[in-house]
Amino acid sequence: MTGISPDVWRQVEPSRPSGDELVGRQAAPDLTHRLLAAIDSRGRRHYLVSLEPGDTEFRDASSRGLTVLTEELVLPGHAQSRYINIVCEDTLGHSMFDLIAGEVADRLNSAADSPAEIVSRVLAKWRRFWGQLPRQMLTREAQVGLFAELWFLTYWLLPATDPAHAVRMWRGPHGSRHDFERTGLSIEAKGTTSTRGRVHKIHGIRQLDPPEAGSLLFFSLRVREEAGAINTLPMLIQACRQRVSVDADAEGMLDTGLIAAGYVLNHEEEYEKIHWRVVEEVLFDTRLSFPRLTATAFRAGLPAGVEDIEYTINLGTFDESVIARKPADALDILGQGS
Repeated sequence: MTGISPDVWRQVEPSRPSGDELVGRQAAPDLTHRLLAAIDSRGRRHYLVSLEPGDTEFRDASSRGLTVLTEELVLPGHAQSRYINIVCEDTLGHSMFDLIAGEVADRLNSAADSPAEIVSRVLAKWRRFWGQLPRQMLTREAQVGLFAELWFLTYWLLPATDPAHAVRMWRGPHGSRHDFERTGLSIEAKGTTSTRGRVHKIHGIRQLDPPEAGSLLFFSLRVREEAGAINTLPMLIQACRQRVSVDADAEGMLDTGLIAAGYVLNHEEEYEKIHWRVVEEVLFDTRLSFPRLTATAFRAGLPAGVEDIEYTINLGTFDESVIARKPADALDILGQGS
């Protein structure tokens, strides 16, 4: 599953109408002729699902930022018809809106369910994400963290395994303990801008605990903000998207992960202004000599009154724990179990 291409809106928006009219075009003609992308005079984006005479209506007012109703419409170049009209009221939700419509198109193409049932189920699935739609840009620290995770996914993990498996392993944005997880292996990915070297902040005594059955690797990415550097967060996302584009499921999971991580396209112009130079990338095996606090160090639990622990590690003198300094050296390790 993947979203509707932004090219659709670049073709529709110059024809913005006046008054109460809508103008639109087919959103995913390779999948279905029943889904239109349309725009109104206020610039709001609509997805219209055409209904046959016997199709039931559908209305929904329970999704913040979305309005769904059924109505008779006439669009220039299209015959009068009844449509389920899904309206995006929140410009910050445009990227997710396209993902929702992409899934609707997929289901219209392959499912025997009615359009009303399809729209209802897709909206129910995405409602939790829509309710958590980020309102602000990621902090600088969060941008560095996301950059490190996506760098590892794009240049280390994807060359070692198939796209769907690689993106499925990316669990950090979804609340998992480690950033990447599969049976027998977890990887924690951290980015740092410290001028003192591989200095990373660890959140909680369980973050560097290994999985119950398997090992934990630690990926350290050092970056420096420089105006002349070539890497930006949007450029890295585009590079990752190109690598997973051969698999529609992987594309959909990538977009879902980005939304869960707090990344939305509306802030992309600001993210483009921050350029990062990659100084060093190193993969550690935490089973070797490695600095960390774990739950086993507090067998009786944290001291009374201590609710949580955050601490900083410096990996500058732990080269004996390094197992790879470039992606090619880790292909066998990361490719196992795929």
